[in-house]
Amino acid sequence: MRRVLRASAALLVAGGVVAGGAAQARASDETGLLRLAHLSPDTPAVDVYVDAVADPSARITLEGVDYGTVSDYQDVAPGTYTVSMREAGASPDTPPVLSTTVDVSADSARTVAGVGLFADLGLEIIDDSLEIPPSGQARMRVLAAASSAETLDVSVAGGAAVASGLAFADTGDYVDVPAGSTTLQVSAGGGAPTDLPVDLDAGAVYSVLVLDDAASGLTVQPVLDAAGPGVTPVGGVETGAGGTAVSDVPVGALVALTLVTGGAAIGAAAVTRNSRSRHARRP
Repeated sequence: MRRVLRASAALLVAGGVVAGGAAQARASDETGLLRLAHLSPDTPAVDVYVDAVADPSARITLEGVDYGTVSDYQDVAPGTYTVSMREAGASPDTPPVLSTTVDVSADSARTVAGVGLFADLGLEIIDDSLEIPPSGQARMRVLAAASSAETLDVSVAGGAAVASGLAFADTGDYVDVPAGSTTLQVSAGGGAPTDLPVDLDAGAVYSVLVLDDAASGLTVQPVLDAAGPGVTPVGGVETGAGGTAVSDVPVGALVALTLVTGGAAIGAAAVTRNSRSRHARRP
């Protein structure tokens, strides 16, 4: 398992999946953008499959990756896609622990995220905005992925609130903030704030993950949504990868597949869970 996780991490870094390392490309107006994230702190390693309903033979697969990872966008044809998650190492023929479908329309951007604790794990479909902020500004929203915080308050030091009373597993609205090196003040449940530094590029759009951290309690991870007019982190379109071996997955395929590791055992979840597919508010 350690070897698998190391290989997954190396491929993610090589493919620009982690925040700040994404390759930039322009998405076509005739296609949609789809990416995945795993924001469930206690869900262990999983294998994730993305299948086009119109073409069942086209499958992209990725084995166990880590909690807090968000993939690049996949530039995909409009249509319906099935996203399913299985225990790491399980046969692709076994029933998924969790699955949902997502409709992708032309010129749309969506994130499918595994959210909540494992006992109530769900896949949430989040509508993303790639509209660029005014000059000298950055745009950000908060994704509450820290189970240690029942609610979150997030603000820019000396500036406006970005999220107020945001519940665990929820997604906030986009807010324009001054670009540059700044500090986010993050407080859990109305408690004393923790100062967490971030760098926000002018003209960029971010989803900022608030995550559990064993050492500091909470941490933030900015994920790039867009970096300029029509410019988003987009991976190459790769289909038909098949199988479950990480070494068989092209780097470009990583973008369509990130549901991630937490900490507890998943073996008890032999029965497929019915997913809850909640649409986040469109900013």
